[in-house]
Amino acid sequence: MDLDLRKLRYFVAVAEHRHFGRAAEQLYIAQPVLSRQIRAFEQELECTLLMRTTRSVELTAAGKQLYEEAQGILAAVAAAGRRVRDVDRGVQRLVVAFSPGLRVSEAIRAFASRHPDVVTDLVPARWWEQDAPLRDGRAQVGYLRRPFDDSGLRTIPVGREPRVACMSAAHPLACRQELTSADLDGEPMLDKPTRRTSSLEEKFELIASGHGIALVPLSVARSYSRPDLAYLPVTDAPGTETCLAVLADRREKLLRDFLEIATATLRHT
Repeated sequence: MDLDLRKLRYFVAVAEHRHFGRAAEQLYIAQPVLSRQIRAFEQELECTLLMRTTRSVELTAAGKQLYEEAQGILAAVAAAGRRVRDVDRGVQRLVVAFSPGLRVSEAIRAFASRHPDVVTDLVPARWWEQDAPLRDGRAQVGYLRRPFDDSGLRTIPVGREPRVACMSAAHPLACRQELTSADLDGEPMLDKPTRRTSSLEEKFELIASGHGIALVPLSVARSYSRPDLAYLPVTDAPGTETCLAVLADRREKLLRDFLEIATATLRHT
């Protein structure tokens, strides 16, 4: 079965709005048409994607999985279209993916000073699938933070950073100057795979609401500073490695030049 991209976009709109009427308005189509297209899409996939009631629309387990898959699929299709147009127009473009909290701007400025004719774009890498933009073609190189799936990738270590405990400012431990791992024994931790959040913003909202503690890289803590959160160093927590990553079979000169410049710049930083 071929995946119908038009129906996939329709499904994503409904999944994001949780409402057929608002999704239809966004797509500039009639609501009955949208409903028929989603029904047809479910029949093609042979599974139920949405649970419909008179008041709400919710994703089934299959729908949640497809919504996650759709982000990469639609982004990859858009990236392929951009690459085709770039070739037609003679545009050289380098797209860099970066993990939350990491700052790659200095490396990009250094690269741009030596390659002023190259267009440089940025793509944020979601924390639970940092390698995805490299694998689906949205980016040629990534500035990432371990752990991630590095199979089929060439990685260049550029640094390490400590992790700090992030908790509600009202938490009893928030008054301490520093912690050890033993201090966190018995505390609900939001780093566990069983409680994966869709974004850092969601994670920090849960923490601020008193739902648990998370160990986060220092650069993330600095990027998401807010008065209702406290960040404490954990003296015996292992740090995280940062690295540059590319697909192992990518050897273009433009990429080699960027890796050389970015490695020197980021290690110095």
